[in-house]
Amino acid sequence: MNVINNIRQLRSWSTINKGTRCVFVPTMGALHDGHAALIRAARDIAGQNGNVAVSIFVNPLQFGPGEDFSKYPRTLIEDLSLCRDNGADMIFAPKADELYPPDRSIVLYETSLSQLLCGASRPGHFEGVCTIVAKLFNLVQCDDAVFGKKDYQQFAIIRRLVRDLDFNVVLHGVETVREADGLAMSSRNRYLSPEERAQAPAIRTALVAARDAWKNGERDPSALEKLITRTIQEKAPLGRIDYVAAADATTLQPLTATTELVVIAAAVFFGTTRLIDNIELK
Repeated sequence: MNVINNIRQLRSWSTINKGTRCVFVPTMGALHDGHAALIRAARDIAGQNGNVAVSIFVNPLQFGPGEDFSKYPRTLIEDLSLCRDNGADMIFAPKADELYPPDRSIVLYETSLSQLLCGASRPGHFEGVCTIVAKLFNLVQCDDAVFGKKDYQQFAIIRRLVRDLDFNVVLHGVETVREADGLAMSSRNRYLSPEERAQAPAIRTALVAARDAWKNGERDPSALEKLITRTIQEKAPLGRIDYVAAADATTLQPLTATTELVVIAAAVFFGTTRLIDNIELK
């Protein structure tokens, strides 16, 4: 497995492997079984003869003031082991100054999907996401890229990025990997106190309750959102709801008569730790 930490080496690797299918998994490190599932999915897509590339980079542009950039877990040695065990061929793990010159002046803005949900709560976050993903697509020269659906809004925005900027990259979404009690796996789960960790699965419980109501014929997004809110408040008194939403899964806008795929989503703070989760409804 090649471990690369600068652009010159990465471009050399890309040149040497030109013509070989490359499947890319961008991450911020602190890898867990959810990331392992993404790498295994990439391995399946690449096949025996393709390459699986993984980036490990805590992107400063997607953290706002007062967020957890400085304390975000960095576990490179363990991450490299997980990548190797799950079939990665190349790891790109640069320092921030390798990707961002001190006088940088270009940022990518998405002006529709990023205005809602997590984007409303974290101004500037998705500008950072779009900028780094575009840079990494350009550097890695991948044919395919794999993202987790836990970050549902991010995946929707990256789809738009690929479409609007004509990246020749095929995107693949992988379902959320969960703990035994239903909590979505996240690098931030390690921040939770024992009491917060015990209550955090209420997010999933609330979304499942809304999904069941949908299956039973409930189509009022307001009613679904109220059910999610009430369930979280009852089962997780330590939680502070950032948002709950029932939206069009493609546009993230309010539901309409022509909506074919719905996403119900929630973001909840436990202390300073912000957790997100979602379920798709057809």
